[in-house]
Amino acid sequence: MKKTVLLLVLGVAISGLAQQAITPGNLGSQSAPEGTQPTNKTFPIVRITSPNQADLACAGFVSKQLLPNVNYVTGGLDTPNTTKYANGDVIYLAGKGYELGQRYQIVRELKDPNRFEFFDGQLSMLKVMGQPYSELGIVRVVDVRSKEAVAQVEFACEHVVPGDLAIKYEKRELPPLHPPVQFDRFLPATGKTSGRIVLARDFDGYLGTGRKVYMNLGSNQGVKPGEYFRAFRPYSDDLRNPVDSLSFMASISEDTQRRPAAIEANFFNKTGGPIIHVRDLPRRAVGEVLVLSTTPTTSTGMIVFALEDIHLGDGVELDMN
Repeated sequence: MKKTVLLLVLGVAISGLAQQAITPGNLGSQSAPEGTQPTNKTFPIVRITSPNQADLACAGFVSKQLLPNVNYVTGGLDTPNTTKYANGDVIYLAGKGYELGQRYQIVRELKDPNRFEFFDGQLSMLKVMGQPYSELGIVRVVDVRSKEAVAQVEFACEHVVPGDLAIKYEKRELPPLHPPVQFDRFLPATGKTSGRIVLARDFDGYLGTGRKVYMNLGSNQGVKPGEYFRAFRPYSDDLRNPVDSLSFMASISEDTQRRPAAIEANFFNKTGGPIIHVRDLPRRAVGEVLVLSTTPTTSTGMIVFALEDIHLGDGVELDMN
């Protein structure tokens, strides 16, 4: 009986080890890069979340060129008792050039009341990128007989309010579906087009799958909708983070070590043991971003998978997956 139990335990352990290894045969057409022995931790197979029309319509953008503010929402059927409008509601549009039956996109010029920087230089980098806008929904003009046009909300991402801007709607095409991919988590820098995640929709700082982000590279750098960017974070970025850097100050040793190692940032631990240089640690990929739209200097992306939290300030690099 004992032998049977032992054999079962060994069988489970060996099976687990087998699952950890990824052989070149199950890498599909991709062969294992030189210098690697892939496992499901270093080359995880990940399923990409594909965007839908709502993702495209509600993503928002950052633009160097300010949108004109001559066409805007003034109210609705139940003004002044109602100031927020959603699907099916009738709204009024001030301005000129409205066409009967034409769709318009409602957008909002944004400001962040919180001036906190998630990473050093974020606000100055955003100033160079341009003005953030949120995309609130799509309306169709149903009456142009009065001084103001009458429109009906066909699709709302969130509430529309007076003062929001109306611009002509341009439908975006969904990118082709992407099958699950073998993701190289420790791929060194490739020298391809790269930038940073500077801002996110709703001014969030910690992001996961499905969230929308704004990057400081666009069509001027050759970026196109439908391309994928690998999001990565060097450990040196954690070292500069006021919260994450605290962990570098903690002890990493055991009491039984004669000469315990110390991280270079831990100035309180002079052990005489080996020094761990944070800049020499491998660059780790944290997820993948699909480009939804671009301006000359910026691009809007959707996180299609995240292996861990993605942060504002994380780097992005063009990925050929």
